[in-house]
Amino acid sequence: MNLQAKFALYNAATKIAIILVIGSIILLSLDKISYKHLDNRLAKKRQKIIKNLSEREIDSLLHNQYSFTDYNILKEEFIILTAIPKTSKLSHYIAYITEKREIEGDIEIYRILSDEFEYHNKRYKLEIGESMTAMQAIKNTVRFYTLIVLALVLLITLITDYAFANFILKPFYKIVDQKLNKVNDPSLYPYNNIPTTTTDFQFLDNSINGLMRKISDMFKLEKQFIANVSHELLTPISVLNGRLENILAAENMPQEHEHKIIASLKTLNRLKTIINSLLLISKIENEQYSKKDMVSISLELQDIYEDLEDRIIAKNLSFSNRTTMAFHFMGNQALIHILLVNMINNAIKYNKERGAIDITDKLEGLQYHLTIADTGRGMPTAALINIFNRFERGDEKDESGFGLGLAIVNSIANFHQIKIEVSSEPDKGTTFNLVFPVQHL
Repeated sequence: MNLQAKFALYNAATKIAIILVIGSIILLSLDKISYKHLDNRLAKKRQKIIKNLSEREIDSLLHNQYSFTDYNILKEEFIILTAIPKTSKLSHYIAYITEKREIEGDIEIYRILSDEFEYHNKRYKLEIGESMTAMQAIKNTVRFYTLIVLALVLLITLITDYAFANFILKPFYKIVDQKLNKVNDPSLYPYNNIPTTTTDFQFLDNSINGLMRKISDMFKLEKQFIANVSHELLTPISVLNGRLENILAAENMPQEHEHKIIASLKTLNRLKTIINSLLLISKIENEQYSKKDMVSISLELQDIYEDLEDRIIAKNLSFSNRTTMAFHFMGNQALIHILLVNMINNAIKYNKERGAIDITDKLEGLQYHLTIADTGRGMPTAALINIFNRFERGDEKDESGFGLGLAIVNSIANFHQIKIEVSSEPDKGTTFNLVFPVQHL
């Protein structure tokens, strides 16, 4: 999970918690607020009734069975006035209760104000009721819209937080993209700072710049070291090689000494080959080669077959080039030639007598596949893991190889963003599949 997603998730969790707490408080307080509002309305009605009450109305009330009831057609309100005896001291406490009452056969839940008062030395009980049905509907509506508002607030805050996190982290992604992902050569590193007002990102940018300066210096020293080492090693090897050849040309050379000198020349040639191979790998990995050639795979395969035809015939191999695509791509022609030579050379070297080499190609999606298959010794699955490592040989019995051929192949493939797929089975052969990336098409 990236940093932006973590920010968004953290903000979402905290806001959901806050909104849940606030929503719970609102919903729990809704009943109390509703009852308070309804009680205030009942108290105002009581004051109005008592203020407008007259002797004539009281006498009329007493004459009509000492009770008076008034309610509207929807039975949402009622007023009951009842004469009561003076059995105790008058209480000035106004009670509010919620209970069911039957009005003309209909039972409803009412909020009722109950009060006792005296008028002209007579005591009365006043009950004013208001239906809870309307209030319950209002509470349900308020709850519904409260939940909608909270959900909208949550959604808006999540969107704004995500957008804000994206805006804040934009310089960070620019630093990673421009100064890490897109830099293949330290000498081409852009040292200009990414514009940002965030001090943490400024510190990161400056730290990466400082690190890349050190890497660039080390990179230059490595190039210089490789050049110096290759020169210092190859020069004495060439001198020794020349001297040994001169000694070998001398007359009356004992045969025993001649064999030793020939063996020494072979050792020097092996050492020279190893140094040149390591130097080639180092130059490839340091991207000291350009990729400006338009390379034709079919032409390269034809040239390689002409160069290796004698070896193919000497081993009685069947060589089948069944490529049909006129595939071209931008790369380094010399390196691609070396890659294909090494692979076909291995197919010849490790093949069995009267074996076969089959080369095919295909276009799969937007990728070009070049397959080189042989019927040679093959390798166990465990050996395939290390075949591209330096000085690793797929066949441990082979003493002539240096274990650098496939390491060179791997370096050239990585340099051109070519993917190599390998499958092999002992005594049945090995198949290499080169997958050229879409940008080369």
